[in-house]
Amino acid sequence: MIAKTFLLALLALSPLTPVLQGIRAADAAPGWQQIVAARAQLYGHRNWIVIADAAYPAQSRSGIETITTEAGQTEVLRHVLSLLDRQSHVRPVVYTDAELPHVAESDAPGIATYRKELAELLTGRTVNTLPHEQIIAKLDQAGATFHILILKTNLTLPYTSVFLELDCGYWSGDAERRLRQAFSPTPAK
Repeated sequence: MIAKTFLLALLALSPLTPVLQGIRAADAAPGWQQIVAARAQLYGHRNWIVIADAAYPAQSRSGIETITTEAGQTEVLRHVLSLLDRQSHVRPVVYTDAELPHVAESDAPGIATYRKELAELLTGRTVNTLPHEQIIAKLDQAGATFHILILKTNLTLPYTSVFLELDCGYWSGDAERRLRQAFSPTPAK
């Protein structure tokens, strides 16, 4: 015990101490899975999580956090959807690029396989498709007020990012519309 204490004291005084502390800090840094789990607890409706391809740009808004996962896109998407499905306070609204079905296999080898895997992952979910620039505009608008998490994957195929807009998990859009109708002032006669 005394030898261990002496060794720890010696290391604390060593010129390598900052290096060793940096290694420990890097080893202790949370992985993307832990970050997603923490954000899933923190985020609510109007936040977004994007599972992006490798070329997705780092955006400049302060509310946008970008993490490189070094993992496959379908793996990351599967993990995120599974995590969100276990949350009671949020549910994902899925958006994909309208360009995706039109990308030719000859221009992007592997795109047909990706589309098949994506369709299987999204089975049973409503998928909204918009042109890529319209989704980016929605994301940019949301990023002015709400936090967005972008998970960059190692996928190198175009128009493959999947955008998840979080909505309230315990209150439906229909319930909100009924509330707004009941809440609206009566027109003057």
